[in-house]
Amino acid sequence: MRLRISILSSHVRSLSSSSLSWVSPLRYADKKPDPPSESSSSSLEARRKNKFITHVAAINLIKCERDPERALDVFNKVSEQKGFNHNNDTYSVVLDKLARCKKFRAVDAILHRMKYDTCKIHEGVFLNLMKHFSRFSLHEKVVEMFYMIEPIAREKPSLNAISTCLNLLVDSGKVDLAREILLHAKQRLRLQPNTCIFNILVKHHCKNGDVCSAFEVVEEMKRSRVSYPNLITYSTLMGGLCAERRFKEAMELFEEMISKEQLLPDSLTYNVLINGFCQAGEVDRARSIIDFMKNNGCNPNLYNYSALMNGFSREGRVQEAKQIFDELKNVGLKPDTVWYTTLMNCLCRNGQTDEAIDLLREMQETGCKPDALTYNVVLRGLSREEGRLDEALEMLKQLTSEGVRLNKGSYRIVLNALCEKGELMKAVGLMGLMSERGFWPHHATWNEVVVRVCESGKADIGVRILTGFVEMGFRPEPGSWSVVVQSMCKDRKLLSVFELLDSLVS
Repeated sequence: MRLRISILSSHVRSLSSSSLSWVSPLRYADKKPDPPSESSSSSLEARRKNKFITHVAAINLIKCERDPERALDVFNKVSEQKGFNHNNDTYSVVLDKLARCKKFRAVDAILHRMKYDTCKIHEGVFLNLMKHFSRFSLHEKVVEMFYMIEPIAREKPSLNAISTCLNLLVDSGKVDLAREILLHAKQRLRLQPNTCIFNILVKHHCKNGDVCSAFEVVEEMKRSRVSYPNLITYSTLMGGLCAERRFKEAMELFEEMISKEQLLPDSLTYNVLINGFCQAGEVDRARSIIDFMKNNGCNPNLYNYSALMNGFSREGRVQEAKQIFDELKNVGLKPDTVWYTTLMNCLCRNGQTDEAIDLLREMQETGCKPDALTYNVVLRGLSREEGRLDEALEMLKQLTSEGVRLNKGSYRIVLNALCEKGELMKAVGLMGLMSERGFWPHHATWNEVVVRVCESGKADIGVRILTGFVEMGFRPEPGSWSVVVQSMCKDRKLLSVFELLDSLVS
């Protein structure tokens, strides 16, 4: 397949390098472009040498192109073949490529071209574009894509299209636009909202803290013939009640859902209650939910246990957090990186860094890969404990030699601790190590180091740090310059002062 794609790529490039002019979709006007002249068509046919690029091959070529402009070039060139017409899949793949790379003018041009194409276009193309535009906060374009479904796909938007559009707008807080879409669906499209659409409205009201309006939507759902509250509806309502600390009402709704509506809760529904109780500091009640689940035939999953362990960790109840961790392993669930990191953070905050390091070793032995955040938790624990900063420094050096990828925060944790403890020379050494590895200290930190080094009587070192960072393009604070100059004057190094002032002026 790679060989075939390579051959096809070279073929398309040969077409691109020809003298034949081709019409980019960016240049499309409101009418169809004029067809190429006969001489141009004949020249193109001669170059093709009977090598026809199929739809599947064209899709693969477009996907393989990293440069969106080259992908667009491929899209246009294959359409010049005799007998080739773009279909839904080729349009879909090029639009996805262009939207991901923020080539929105090109997207608009392609959409304009689609209006004149006779191939069948599916609404999925527009749903995908909605998601891309929403990701880039182009909410007006999300609405525009919804309105384009009918003229281009030549069919009314489905309930799925309405749900997708509403969900994106509501999640972005664009309620006015969501209302516009819903009104259009009711009046123009004659579509009745289904349970999914109602659930989006329930979620919106709960997110805004307006649970009363959410309950009004649910009452309307019950009166409707085409929708009825389901497990997601009740889970969302319970989450809204828990967010307002209305736990008694949440539990009453939970019981009503089971007894009156005959809806059996699943792990997600239980997790809403567990999270709600944990975030409100009611961890023991959250623990009772886990016990209730097991007694009623619903096995807790990784997310249920994770929510509970996070609750105990936030409360500083290390022993209970460790018990949940052990229980998780005993029931056959495998802890992931987030689980280990959460428990290690709880241990380090309570001064049990050695246990956290043991947990790190266990994590590595079981094949669970720690990330930079995991190591930062341990580094922070070592930096907090008295007399263990050298261990933190050694860990920084060792991890890098072992190929572990740390982040800027890893170095800053130790650097800030060294500055707080007055270990200025070690801080200077660490700053040098950071610059070698492409990590720069925060400007406030290195300014502070310069000042404190000079105040400790080591003006020469302060000057070297200052000038070094100036050469890298950093701008020192005026106070840092002032302290360095005063320190140099005290040491009667006037020549160095003048050189330094020259640097300041330049």
